[in-house]
Amino acid sequence: MNTLIVDDDFLSRLLIQKILATYGSCHMAVNGKEAVEAVRLALDSSDPYDLICLDIMMPEMNGQQALKEIRALERAKAARQKAKIIMTTALADAENVVKALQGECDYFLVKPIRRSALLEVLCKIGTAV
Repeated sequence: MNTLIVDDDFLSRLLIQKILATYGSCHMAVNGKEAVEAVRLALDSSDPYDLICLDIMMPEMNGQQALKEIRALERAKAARQKAKIIMTTALADAENVVKALQGECDYFLVKPIRRSALLEVLCKIGTAV
């Protein structure tokens, strides 16, 4: 499984990486702008991400905007399979949840991230774990 972890908080990135590293490669980005560029490069090299864990509150470009741009890139590149995107955030209010789901995320996971919860979500959305 090829994973992109996007979070401006170092410890959050590290925690998710530690959980997912046994399932495949994990790349990291610190904001939405870096995430969009990483997805663009992965699509261009025919090695797209299977999973993206995407925080909402980040500098330069937030996760909601990155989600929209990532899905637009996948459509523009006619990606055979869209990445599974899990929003990983402390923002659990209804407005953010609805916006993320409308932006085509696959699941919404509230921080702090627990190993058991993340692995359960991966099973629910059909990723290879």
